[in-house]
Amino acid sequence: MKTLRITPALTVTFLFILNATPHQAQRRTNFTQEFPVATSQDLLNFPGFIQGMAYGLDASQDLITDSASFLDESDNIKEDISDRYRARYRAWKSEFLSTEFGRQQWAQYAHNNGFKLTINISNSNPKGATTGKYKWNDEGRLIGATITLGAQLDEGFPDPVYFPVMNSLSWRGISDIASGRLLAATKIAHEFGHVNQAARVDGRLYQMQNQLMPVYKGIFLTNGHNIRDPRLIRLALQMGGTLVQIWEDREYWGEANAMLYLRDRISERTFRCVLFSKIRRSVEVYAEPYAARFKQIAQSEPSLCGWP
Repeated sequence: MKTLRITPALTVTFLFILNATPHQAQRRTNFTQEFPVATSQDLLNFPGFIQGMAYGLDASQDLITDSASFLDESDNIKEDISDRYRARYRAWKSEFLSTEFGRQQWAQYAHNNGFKLTINISNSNPKGATTGKYKWNDEGRLIGATITLGAQLDEGFPDPVYFPVMNSLSWRGISDIASGRLLAATKIAHEFGHVNQAARVDGRLYQMQNQLMPVYKGIFLTNGHNIRDPRLIRLALQMGGTLVQIWEDREYWGEANAMLYLRDRISERTFRCVLFSKIRRSVEVYAEPYAARFKQIAQSEPSLCGWP
């Protein structure tokens, strides 16, 4: 899916109409002034929004396939990684598997004979990652997916609006300590979150949403950007939400999974709680309707950092 840009003025208007009351919009403006994030032209890439599709491009583009793939101990996870990137990939994977949470997530698919997970590397989105190429059986059960990692996954921080967890590693004082391997592993955890979410929802609904979301986008881009278009309202009823609502719900589930990884990976409680306080500030400003899923993690063991 190619990234489409909208003018900054339309970006702000569209985002605030769909996601914020006037009071919330003012809070977001104040937060941005205090903690600058993306430039205005990067603020919205429809339909990804706030670096969303800039972070997660189509997994089918520009795959690295210049050498034979190598497999994990289970054929249920196919790691299609070129010789050129194998060493860095193993470092990222090792960081992810250094936690009990990461090992459990990996084993969930490595030992599932009814599911095929493919992991590869792409040059088209070097600092991002994406999950796609989902496959369902006739009963609507997810049986396959592909995670595509950028060749420079250990660099670059997504914007806090839809990626509050990954962005938290960019804060001064944290970024000086956090390694690139930690950033890459956190991004991997985010992508595993997408697979987990797709596996637990109604497969037929998920497929229908995937089919109708491009239709929604096409109408929006050709109707004068009128979100009250009756056609868009009907599509939202069919999909169970607007395009923005569906997309952001998926991204925040990915971020919740990334937060679970960091909860286990960062053992020093003070450092972990400082990190979680940064996540909380972004969530309260940009993702208030989704705060419960992050608060639950912050208040669980071994975190116990609290979440006022």
